[in-house]
Amino acid sequence: MNQTTKPRPPAVQGRLIDTLADLPWWLLVIFLGGILFAFYASHDQTYRAIFDFLKTGLLVTLRVTLIAYAIAITLGLLAGLGRVSKNPIIYNAATLYVQVMRGLPILVTILYVAFVFIPAIITLINTVGAFLAESNILAADNILAKLGDRRAGLEVGFEARAIMALAFSYGAFSAEIFRAGIESIGRGQMEAARSLGMNYFQSMRYIILPQAVRRVLPPLGNDFIAMLKESSLVSALGVQDITQLGRLYSASSFQYLKTYNMVAYLYLSMTILLSLAVKAMEVRLKTDE
Repeated sequence: MNQTTKPRPPAVQGRLIDTLADLPWWLLVIFLGGILFAFYASHDQTYRAIFDFLKTGLLVTLRVTLIAYAIAITLGLLAGLGRVSKNPIIYNAATLYVQVMRGLPILVTILYVAFVFIPAIITLINTVGAFLAESNILAADNILAKLGDRRAGLEVGFEARAIMALAFSYGAFSAEIFRAGIESIGRGQMEAARSLGMNYFQSMRYIILPQAVRRVLPPLGNDFIAMLKESSLVSALGVQDITQLGRLYSASSFQYLKTYNMVAYLYLSMTILLSLAVKAMEVRLKTDE
């Protein structure tokens, strides 16, 4: 009985097809489009004027994101440790923070922190400062009593309020990432550390956290990218980031198409570069395992 067999492609041809299929075509398209746009924009006077106008906003966006993320990571680590704590008070306090922050839209969090939470904290600090001044512990014009006073140069600006709002919001997401990383470490690791005479904090510091942080680095990197994009919401407070400056420029020049092309290009350039960095980090971590 004769059996028909399909002709097998030559080995070289097969490898070439596999290589082409494995190429990140989406990235090549974005990369090529970015180069073409940059070349065109560099030779267009309007695009150059828009970029010059947005440059300061680019610095504000990066500053807001970096500072907010540093605070968010710290809050997230503390809340993540609280989420795995055996102490019911610490556990419930950490869980309350995580659930409330994760349940609020980030724009609502920004508005609430900027117009409700920060003013309430400032009023509380002013009250404490006034009490200490009346008790002759501090001077009448101490920094606590004057906090928030614009004439004293102690006003808490909207950029700082936006940073705190983003940090509070993303701290909750980071907390769940840290919690998952800590719980992914086998229970035997903690038992082995305790058997060596370490207390709970030493076991966390020297045994559990170094392994957990290594595992959560990629998701933390993705959170940083997400925060970079969400930082555009601080424009709701008038913070002059890329989005806000783009809005101002387009409203004054009616160059909506070119302005928002440039705004989108700047955000996309940053997020793509960060995504590649996170991908490289994932590959490096897998290689080291």
